[in-house]
Order: sequence, then C-alpha cells, then structure tokens
Amino acid sequence: MREDVNSVVDIVAGAMGAGSGPDPAPGHRRPGRPRSERAERAIIEAALALFAECGADALCIEKVAARAGVGKATIYRRWPGKEDLLIDALASLKTPLPQPQGRSAREDLIALLQAMSADTADPRRTREFALLMGEGQKYPRLLARYEETVVEPRREVFRQVLRRGAAMGELRADIDVDAALFMLVGAVMIRGRYEPEVISPEYAERVVDELLRGLAAR
Repeated sequence: MREDVNSVVDIVAGAMGAGSGPDPAPGHRRPGRPRSERAERAIIEAALALFAECGADALCIEKVAARAGVGKATIYRRWPGKEDLLIDALASLKTPLPQPQGRSAREDLIALLQAMSADTADPRRTREFALLMGEGQKYPRLLARYEETVVEPRREVFRQVLRRGAAMGELRADIDVDAALFMLVGAVMIRGRYEPEVISPEYAERVVDELLRGLAAR
C-alpha cells in the first residue's frame, strides 16, 4: 500500500535527520529536549493546511517542515512519521470535552453536547472532518487509528455519564448505552454537517431533554 511505503520512508528519513537512538512515542517529550510549543503549533497548522489542500496521499514531512518553517528533525523528534502527525493534527480540531461533574446525568450530557456543538463554529473543522472521511476510504488504517485514539475515548466519556446515571437511578437501569450515545452525538454531528451554522447552546439542552423522556427512570 502506498501509505505504508510512505510511512517507512518517513521513519527512515527521520532517524537519519534526528540523530541516533529510537524516536520517542507520539505524545511523549524527549528527555532533555524541551519542546517548543510555538514550533509544535506551527507544525500542526501546516499539517492541517496541507491535508486540506492535497489529502493524506500527497502530504509529506518535507512539505510540512517547509510550510511550518522548521527542520525535518524538529518534526521527527515529536512524531515518527506523517501518520502519527496527522492523527495529532486532526485531534487538535476537536474541542476538549469538559470533565463530567457526576451530580446529574442531564447536566453532564448537556455540557458534553455543548462542547461538541462548538466545533461547528469553525467551518475548517467541518471540512477537515469531511476530508478525513473521504481519505479513510483510501487509508483505512489512518481512519482506524483516528477512531481508536481520538473518537473512542470521547465516546467513552458519554458512556460513563450514561452508566453513572443508570446506577444512580436517574436513568433506567436497562438503557442501551451505545444506542443512547449515538442518538446524542448523532444529533449534533448530523446537524453540524448539513447545517454548518453555529449551533446554539439551547439545542444541546433540547436534544438531551427529548432523549431523557425515554431514558428517565419511571
């Protein structure tokens, strides 16, 4: 697969440019080498811009380095190859989910959906998501890693709120957690895709209240 070949070439080139020793795992700082937040932000922005322009196939570390104004070694000290860089870059487009407070499933679900709704305020995020879906058909490994490292942990936050609500008696004990999860997030994702204007905070509250009519304990 062409993507696999590109990844191997990227890793080899990184090892040659960054010096001896294994590359650090993605997300971990190399000891003794303080990471430049400004350089990292520039690299992420460059990767996103190039991804939007040409997709994953034509994106390479050399182009990212040139666009970000850094050397290739700077990138390879942080990411072993372009796939790891793309995963982190795409993850940066997601609004961080708030920490559930655990007092009310309704309040926690509303807060989570409001955070998701904030992503629709930036049209670039919608475009990047659409591009990812298209690229995922050609590069299923990239899409699978994105699902595993970015999407699934966010889904689990929703699941935990739903499970806690059922355990505390706020929701029915026999709720289908995954079905409820997809009804909640789908209401925001689909609207954000087809009606990309900013979603009001009240929309998240309406979605949660409508769903809870069927999930609430009786």
